[in-house]
Amino acid sequence: MDKPVFGKPIGTHLGKTIYETIESDGNKYVFDRLAQCDYEGCPLDQLNKNEVMFRPGLIYRAA
Repeated sequence: MDKPVFGKPIGTHLGKTIYETIESDGNKYVFDRLAQCDYEGCPLDQLNKNEVMFRPGLIYRAA
């Protein structure tokens, strides 16, 4: 597994940086939106095809 390469910071959420893009293992992802989360976590059924969720509830789509 390659070390992730982060694009420019575009904001923060729950004290963590939101990056415009993340590249990992030959795949590039673009920040799309915040996940809807509650005290039990962030349901994965809110993800569309070609999307991934990174902590803390950041949804990125394949570039």
